[in-house]
Amino acid sequence: MKRAVSISIGSSTRDKKVEINLLGEQIQIERIGTDGDMEKAAQLYGELDGKVDAFGVGGALLGIMLENRWATMHSVQSLIKYVKTTPVVDGTGLKLTLENQVTRVINEDLGGYVKEKRAFVAMAIDRWGTTRAFLDDGYDCVFGDLMFSMGLPIPLRTEKSVQNLANILLPVMSRLPFNWLYPIGEKQNIREPKFKEFYNWATVVAGDCHYIWRHMPEKLPGRVIVTNTTTPSDQEFFKNAGVKYLITTTPILDGRSFGTNMMEAAIVAALGRKEPVDYGNPGNYFDQIEEAIKNIPLRPQVKEF
Repeated sequence: MKRAVSISIGSSTRDKKVEINLLGEQIQIERIGTDGDMEKAAQLYGELDGKVDAFGVGGALLGIMLENRWATMHSVQSLIKYVKTTPVVDGTGLKLTLENQVTRVINEDLGGYVKEKRAFVAMAIDRWGTTRAFLDDGYDCVFGDLMFSMGLPIPLRTEKSVQNLANILLPVMSRLPFNWLYPIGEKQNIREPKFKEFYNWATVVAGDCHYIWRHMPEKLPGRVIVTNTTTPSDQEFFKNAGVKYLITTTPILDGRSFGTNMMEAAIVAALGRKEPVDYGNPGNYFDQIEEAIKNIPLRPQVKEF
């Protein structure tokens, strides 16, 4: 049996281990949280290096890919400083391939439920595959990059505005401590509802589950949520909020969906890849991931409440 491990700087309360079959290989996938302790995470990577088939970086990003441009998150590189052998991924491979299927799934599986195409995307820069899908399908979009990363209630509404923001922010964001941009550890368990007008305006709310859950109103009736990494308690929260459909870009396994980093690591393990993954110089890596998605087959999963 092969083994893929996601070591996360997120909360350990979200830990989970299951076995799945991918591409004819039996894979044990496991998520281990370190409650915001980056040095503990780094030590775990070092201890397991060479003993597992693939690593996922959870609760953080090695970098951000926008179109074909890769910006390394320098503050996160210390997490993998002890890794010498095992391939490491952070979910980017699935964000640019699997996640661009989300509008096709909405159109094909929801029976015309979404009649007014209005999407509130928490962070376009972080999830460019999802963003591209909504743009290409003709959605009226609000992108919350300034809201969720900097707390500023300033909506972005066009692809050009996101690109312009990326040109300004990515060089700065890549040098900032990651916990300035994203909740880690116990902060992932704290809700702070805000930006209500944008949640209420949208028919579809998309993005990282921590971002959506942290700021969404208590009630959001009839909406479609597009996200991933949902635990049973997350799913219960969305159900109680009146959400109609939950679309997880990764499949729900034994009650929860794992992060893109975990599922990408599982695919890398199944493929038997030994070479390091370099998103900045990927070669044919994204083609390999896309082919694997087709062969599994893997697609976003719909849950109706």
